[in-house]
Amino acid sequence: MPELPDVVVYVERVAARVVGRELRRVSIASPFLLRTVTPPLAEAEGKTVREVRRLGKRIVLALDGSLFLVIHLMIAGRLRWRDPGAAVPKRVGLAAFEFPDGTLLLTEASPKKRASLHVVRGETDLAVFGRGGVEVLETDLAGFSAALTRENHTLKRALTDPALFSGIGNAYSDEILHRARLSPLALSQQLDPADVERLYHAARATLSEWVDRLRREVGDGFPEKVTAFREGMAVHGRYGQPCPDCGAPVQRIVYAQNEANYCVPCQTGGRLLADRALSRLLKKDWPRTLEELEERRRR
Repeated sequence: MPELPDVVVYVERVAARVVGRELRRVSIASPFLLRTVTPPLAEAEGKTVREVRRLGKRIVLALDGSLFLVIHLMIAGRLRWRDPGAAVPKRVGLAAFEFPDGTLLLTEASPKKRASLHVVRGETDLAVFGRGGVEVLETDLAGFSAALTRENHTLKRALTDPALFSGIGNAYSDEILHRARLSPLALSQQLDPADVERLYHAARATLSEWVDRLRREVGDGFPEKVTAFREGMAVHGRYGQPCPDCGAPVQRIVYAQNEANYCVPCQTGGRLLADRALSRLLKKDWPRTLEELEERRRR
């Protein structure tokens, strides 16, 4: 799922192309995409885009008349900028937003159509889509700490909860926790103040650096390779590969449809975290350290 750095760059590059321009036509190719009936989508046609915003992981096109198009890309949704009159791609195409200078295409490379489009009127109705999480790049340490410790969750869950923090998902939470040298399973209300401060600075530095990096990669173009697995990440998507800081193989724990990637020496004091499914199966035979894990593999 595109997270804060990717969505920021999407918003900037879409804005550069559509702000001040008329949305001439919207073509919907998937019946699963549009999730609202009132106001009708047709009302957006002919209106001028005044602003493009980020709302958590959502992209919002603000039109004349306080009308908003709210796009959530979910896991596999992507935006493409093509020539005027470009057709919605077969199979992966969801919608086309036609402007005088080009066409903004919404695609989803997954059989599970989860991306969504809502049409709402007024700031009050738009605010419903804000989950209440703080903006890490805008809050101070006190605001970050208050959000983090509001509930007692694992750090992985806390960072990815949109009601606590805006725009952070599976990928960048791994990177933030590695930079902060904290376990994904540490509990938020059990951190000491030094840990909280380190996590705060790690979150801000990680998100800022990736926003800047993606801006440089895209330049004046349009993001075409939006992915959760990027060259240069320390641990996310790098299971079994060496940690860039200590060289130990990156480990992971899998739960539901997500996973946490981490470094044992850097983040957990040498302790191998228990994967729920495997630890239940292996019970006392579950390896506790990297050395025990390697010994089991050699048997």
